[in-house]
Amino acid sequence: MQPAERSRVPRIDPYGFERPEDFDDAAYEKFFSSYLVTLTRRAIKWSRLLQGGGVPRSRTVKRYVRKGVPLEHRARVWMVLSGAQAQMDQNPGYYHQLLQGERNPRLEDAIRTDLNRTFPDNVKFRKTTDPCLQRTLYNVLLAYGHHNQGVGYCQGMNFIAGYLILITNNEEESFWLLDALVGRILPVLRIWDCLFNEGSKIIFRVALTLIKQHQELILEATSVPDICDKFKQITKGSFVMECHTFMQKIFSEPGSLSMATVAKLRESCRARLLAQG
Repeated sequence: MQPAERSRVPRIDPYGFERPEDFDDAAYEKFFSSYLVTLTRRAIKWSRLLQGGGVPRSRTVKRYVRKGVPLEHRARVWMVLSGAQAQMDQNPGYYHQLLQGERNPRLEDAIRTDLNRTFPDNVKFRKTTDPCLQRTLYNVLLAYGHHNQGVGYCQGMNFIAGYLILITNNEEESFWLLDALVGRILPVLRIWDCLFNEGSKIIFRVALTLIKQHQELILEATSVPDICDKFKQITKGSFVMECHTFMQKIFSEPGSLSMATVAKLRESCRARLLAQG
């Protein structure tokens, strides 16, 4: 590709990430030129849907979300669907109170250690950029550490919070989305530690433990929708939130569960499905 043609694809993507040196500009342009029609059509549909001000929970919204939320509407949709908007509205000023609270040098040092490691390939997080998002990231993580002292700050949260900041471009909204994600949607961060270390069998351990702990509740279900509702219920409550006990349970309740066993079961299930046509 000639230099003049190359410049047609921005070196920085919409979120601030630098495209790699070996980025295939020609393939991207070919894909995007055809995909742009789809994106435009979806954006128009989302704009019509959001004219009323809210984001109603409906089959239409579920279908739209599965096809992708346009960049310009993503922050608003995430805030509403996650419950973060409701929490922010119900707690005016709370975020700023957290930032002005009693100092915690240990928490502050842990956060500062990871600031320069957060998205080094993103121009918006570089100190040479004005404004630099590192300060915004620090504030969001510090506020969350004060808000949820049981979790405080864990490595990896900087990337989650950083991505939320890029999406919302709003410090307080990023805090409430982080609270929704860590505090309610993904309440046990310690599972992540084991997942990265031991692989997907950890997901099976979590699922089997939850099912065994709540088998009486699940057996009360009388229909498929009822079963789905029961499974949503078992991911909430004190059993999951008491992370130390929960983590002990996932390694004791299911018994022995190796990756070899998981792979064997997967292959057996795959063979049965293929046999069914």
